[in-house]
Amino acid sequence: MIVVDTNIIGYLFVSSEQSPLAEHALKKDSDWAAPILWRSEFRNVLVFYMRKNFIKLEQAQQVMNGALELLRGREYEASSYEVLRLASGSKCSAYDCEFVAAANDLKVPLITVHKELLREFPAVAVSLTAFCG
Repeated sequence: MIVVDTNIIGYLFVSSEQSPLAEHALKKDSDWAAPILWRSEFRNVLVFYMRKNFIKLEQAQQVMNGALELLRGREYEASSYEVLRLASGSKCSAYDCEFVAAANDLKVPLITVHKELLREFPAVAVSLTAFCG
């Protein structure tokens, strides 16, 4: 099992230069987990693409459904205390620290492309590129 941040989920479901790496990560470990926050962040990504006319509402809903299916049963409520503790000791947002808290709680790596997370939490955060080898 790995915790993935919203960017990684997005790369898997919305075509980009990083999509092949996200697909490779899924093949390497298909047991993806995330804090519940991922849903709101991902919906925001989809709204951005709709507003740029890259996708239509129906496509966005299909993408969201696919992502929900992938993470079904592996969404976690992050401890508020742990998120606040992590955020207070770093330069990362509480949003980002939710992913770190989930990874710490599950004792698995957090796969991310977020440079600040990689810098602030090297014991748990692993770059997508490094994870894929």
